[in-house]
Amino acid sequence: MTDIEIARAAKLLPVSEIGRRLGIPADGILPYGHTKAKISGDFLTGLTDRPDGRLILVTAMTPTPAGEGKTTTTVGLGDGLNRIGRKTMICLREPSLGPCFGMKGGAAGGGYAQVVPMEDINLHFTGDFHAITSAHNLLAAMLDNHVHWGNALGIDTRRVSWKRVVDMNDRALRSIVAGLGGPANGFAREDGFDITVASEVMAILCLATDLDDLRRRLAEIVVARTRDGAPVTARDLKADGAMAVLLRDAVLPNLVQTLENNPAFVHGGPFANIAHGCNSVSATRAALKLADYVVTEAGFGADLGAEKFFDIKCRKAGLSPAAAVVVATVRALKFHGGVAREALSLPDRGAVEAGLANLGRHLDNVARFGVPAVVAINAFTSDAPAEFEAIETFCKARGVPVSICTHWAEGGAGTTHLAGLVAEAAESGRARFAPIYPDAMPLIEKIRTVAREIYGAADVDAPPRVLDQLRRFEADGHGHVPVCMAKTQYSFSTNPALKGAPTGHIVEVREVRLAAGAGFVVAVCGDLMTMPGLPRVPAAESIGLDETGNVVGLF
Repeated sequence: MTDIEIARAAKLLPVSEIGRRLGIPADGILPYGHTKAKISGDFLTGLTDRPDGRLILVTAMTPTPAGEGKTTTTVGLGDGLNRIGRKTMICLREPSLGPCFGMKGGAAGGGYAQVVPMEDINLHFTGDFHAITSAHNLLAAMLDNHVHWGNALGIDTRRVSWKRVVDMNDRALRSIVAGLGGPANGFAREDGFDITVASEVMAILCLATDLDDLRRRLAEIVVARTRDGAPVTARDLKADGAMAVLLRDAVLPNLVQTLENNPAFVHGGPFANIAHGCNSVSATRAALKLADYVVTEAGFGADLGAEKFFDIKCRKAGLSPAAAVVVATVRALKFHGGVAREALSLPDRGAVEAGLANLGRHLDNVARFGVPAVVAINAFTSDAPAEFEAIETFCKARGVPVSICTHWAEGGAGTTHLAGLVAEAAESGRARFAPIYPDAMPLIEKIRTVAREIYGAADVDAPPRVLDQLRRFEADGHGHVPVCMAKTQYSFSTNPALKGAPTGHIVEVREVRLAAGAGFVVAVCGDLMTMPGLPRVPAAESIGLDETGNVVGLF
């Protein structure tokens, strides 16, 4: 069966029952129908004094067009840990409509390792993304309205940095001109759209600890500069209160379940190639109070998602992961070993061995943060025993446990061996987590540290205007924040065609953006776009309704 057919055939428990299993009373559940709910702010506040469970990060080797199944492995591991007697929750990001209708067609796991209701989660869910989009664009509208009605703050319209957003891949909106049509329509200026998952409002929602912290962060968003170069914030425009109103419910974590009726928080959704790639701090913190183990994922490979999870999310939220799982596939290793996509199903131990350098780099990167790692091989039917043997030999030589997983076909039963290895690593006390750079390091040196230590680069190339911007951010009091690298997910370099584990390359920093409310500086590297485009044949062409009104084409 397809993923959507498997999900539709699942026997879901009422969300209130999932909440009861976690010890959440009826008044702590805010139901959105029968199978999804938000958790009330009052209940979340009451969790503060409880001890924390163990936090497990699921990351991966560099992604390929074949897909590695990181979310599927996260769900499968959560089910597997519950099967071996560890009370476990999973914490995932919400899917964006952009990739669902673009390339992915869905992002709620796969096979018998899914979170459900799959259709709801992949589409409008509880409306969080709509609320984020509305709050972001309200700020844009209030900025332009302020300029239209006299511009008392002296905003330099050439220095407006706050774009609009939409949760869809639409390359035609990357660069536009707004305000055309005469004086009644405001001042004409260059503008553009980012995708919602790149919005600073999304990052703020995912890093905020509660509603008060959310509003404080919203107020600090820098949207433009005056003619004298002074920053203009959402507080200056008196927009933060209305934005917080729009986000009042969105800031609360969403509770759903896996196909095996285990609890899951699905909340927030920043991409890891253009944002920080982690689910919300509020969901992760709540899960740590409600379960003995929490399994969460970070987007794309460990060079992007895991680095930001460690250097941004864990740093800011005071989290200390106990272990990490690095997902690998035989197909991905062969791809990084030089095999063309159309030949990935053919056995080729030599290509697997050539591609292991990529996996090794990711294992080295996880180790740099002091977190013990386990390798999960997401098995496919085309994989050969000799290919598995090559991976196991490689991992054994490094002293890294490895497990062949069949969760797509078997659910949690296909990850019990992995779950045992993860529990052993997490309970060993070997974790000595620490970020790879201190707060006090200059911003350009933070960027250089990530490029050299995580990407294997020789150096960074930042033009004078970028260095000037970084110095201005530091002069304005933002030098202590972490950096959020925005670059291609397909390579350690800024060239997506450069596979494997390249070294000695140069990371080109094209621009930098201050996210003062989120509390980081974004470094846009190479040709990365913060508004993706649709592929030649988008998944949307295959998505629709059948004769009975059921959704088809999500996968």
